Amino acid sequence: MAAARAGPVTRYASLAVTACLAAVAGLAFHRVFGVGPVAPVAAVAAVVPTVLSGLLSGPRKSGDPWPLWISLVLTVVAWAGTVTGTVLRPALADGTLPRALRDGVLSSWKAILTTLLPAPAEPEYLVLVSVVVWLAAFASAELALRTSLRAAPCVPALGGWAVALPLGVDGPGSNLPLAAAAVALTAVLVLLRADGPGADGPGAGVAWRPLAAGVRAAAVLGALAFAAGPVVPVGARPYDPREQVQAPPPQQRDGVSPLDRVGGWLLRPGEVMFTVRSGRPEQQRLAVLDRFDGVTWSSTARFVPTGSRVPEGPRPGERHEVEQHITIRDLPGVWVPAPDRPRRVEGLPVAVDPESGALAAGRPLRPGQAYRVTSVVPEWTAEDLAAAALATDAEARAALDLPWGPGATEPPVQIAEFRRFAEAATRGAGSPIEKAALLAEYLRRYAAYDVTAPPGHGYRQLDYFLSEGRRGTPEHFATAYALLARTIGLPSRVVVGFRGGQRAGDTVQVRSGDVLVWPEIKFEDLGWIRFNPLPDSGRRSKEDDSVAAGETEQKLEQAQKAAASQQRGEGPGQNAEKGPREPAAGGGSPTPWWVFTSVAAAVLVIGYVLAVLLAPALRKRRRRTGPPAARITGAWHQALDHLADVGLSTARTLTAHEVARFGASSVGADAHGHLGPLADLVNHSRFAASHPDPRAADRAWEHSDAVGRLVTARAGRVRRLRRRLHPRSLTGRSGGERRPPAGRRRVRSPGG
Repeated sequence: MAAARAGPVTRYASLAVTACLAAVAGLAFHRVFGVGPVAPVAAVAAVVPTVLSGLLSGPRKSGDPWPLWISLVLTVVAWAGTVTGTVLRPALADGTLPRALRDGVLSSWKAILTTLLPAPAEPEYLVLVSVVVWLAAFASAELALRTSLRAAPCVPALGGWAVALPLGVDGPGSNLPLAAAAVALTAVLVLLRADGPGADGPGAGVAWRPLAAGVRAAAVLGALAFAAGPVVPVGARPYDPREQVQAPPPQQRDGVSPLDRVGGWLLRPGEVMFTVRSGRPEQQRLAVLDRFDGVTWSSTARFVPTGSRVPEGPRPGERHEVEQHITIRDLPGVWVPAPDRPRRVEGLPVAVDPESGALAAGRPLRPGQAYRVTSVVPEWTAEDLAAAALATDAEARAALDLPWGPGATEPPVQIAEFRRFAEAATRGAGSPIEKAALLAEYLRRYAAYDVTAPPGHGYRQLDYFLSEGRRGTPEHFATAYALLARTIGLPSRVVVGFRGGQRAGDTVQVRSGDVLVWPEIKFEDLGWIRFNPLPDSGRRSKEDDSVAAGETEQKLEQAQKAAASQQRGEGPGQNAEKGPREPAAGGGSPTPWWVFTSVAAAVLVIGYVLAVLLAPALRKRRRRTGPPAARITGAWHQALDHLADVGLSTARTLTAHEVARFGASSVGADAHGHLGPLADLVNHSRFAASHPDPRAADRAWEHSDAVGRLVTARAGRVRRLRRRLHPRSLTGRSGGERRPPAGRRRVRSPGG
């Protein structure tokens, strides 16, 4: 049912107010895109449908306005034409208008929810602002024209606020001034429509008198709303729909990891990667690599688009702001360098990982691209670090993972070796900061800096670096530190970046030789703290025009040393003068002295036993060789060794047959049956004119072996073994290898 119509003045004044309400609701998107991109879109989308509705409400012959369906059809056509000629003009020029229009209407809100604010002012995104404001303005105008309800035309504008506020809840700026303006405009509209139909007819002057007072009252009401807004108590944090949107999965932003480029960059140190113009030098961060699979490090960053703002990380304490103008030269890949932590990037569309603050471009960087980055760099003190505890959140737990490697079915042996190495290097450390500082200090002294070291940072490569090579690049020192830290419970990750550079006029040229890799440890409430295990020879440039990485890094290292000294109860600076405690070679624990003593004693005993057991056998082997005369003499000496086991102390003063009689009395009559013939053979070989033949030598050894068996049966094997263990057995028990005494040459016959 058509409502009674108000007078022309009231009607068109109401349309002006509804247009303003819709425009204010559209300006609430400034927390999503910023004021500059939103203002013209909101103004056009609020004015055009309001004017169209006003024209269609003009008098017809029947005196009634045009039907509502005609207004709906015409406003859709008008919106399509308006948005094509304004917001989507670039898409019209390049032939992508249908896709841009479809994505803007159906998918722009999803893209905004997965974009860090302020979102880039892309035409597809701004279509959402145009749609919301246009619908609010059209609905408000039609309600103002077709109903007599005083506040009804304000409701569509509230719908625009309902869209803008959730989308911009995390954006910069404040909507408080716009909310106060909306309150004031609502009051104006209600008072304007208070007089109902015919307000512009007779008595209209009387009707406008309360309106003048109402405008003043609305202004006062708006001012009160603006003043009371900041102090209104809020019971809960604003609802953020982004918390309900699943973050995008980790993306492989670059085909080649920056860590894999480090070795090549160091071998070609003169290539200019980018230039920096800034009043304060800072270490540039390129890529954050937090996942290790046993072979290589990669990133789990969940990059989301951002217009220019980077969200703030957990960085309490002192900090300073630095602004840099960076121009890309020969830097490959998509990773965008910036000091940690960037807060705003202008001039280059980037995606950002909200957790680490790492930046990445949508496409590979090109020479000549320039951007301005504003970063807030933290400054840690010894007091901050000394009281820090290790982080225990999900990210920190993931940063302790030590996978076995692709396809591995059992843990690699290097993990246990790395753990022993790290425990030895940090022995005596009582706090996490002391462990982290001692590990970095030890690695600085343990290995040498060498850019020609073969690249690689898997288990095997780092095992070679720590055990044999002990020479490496920043890649080896940083990744070795990260793995060693994980073995002793320190959550770690690896960062690739650049330090210093070479000054060229008012800019600093950061070259490929300035690449740096460093590890970071995560602490509770402090976030990720970097440590430097690189030797001094790898950190100091020999160029005269080189630029230091900045005092921030120096202060951080001093704070780490001071915090570690406090934990050990030392005075400030004492730790810097002490060298690292050297763990045992290979990273094991120092071996106690008694272990070496025991091993040495065991070696001596085993060596002696082997000597006394092998010496007689070797001596017997030697005696069995040679000419027949020498073999007969050897058989005789072998028999004398046997008789020593039954008491024969020396044979130097005895003739051969006297020795035979001793054997018969000590061993038995059977012994004389072998010793007698053996004595005859010895005398004959020594004093006869003819030389003995080999058969005589064989008979001599048969008699000697028989004497040995008889002595064993008489004395027992235990006694013979005990006597053999005597040191005398090393030189022979018969008094040494000798000829029969010359004074006994009268013994010439077997019976002599």
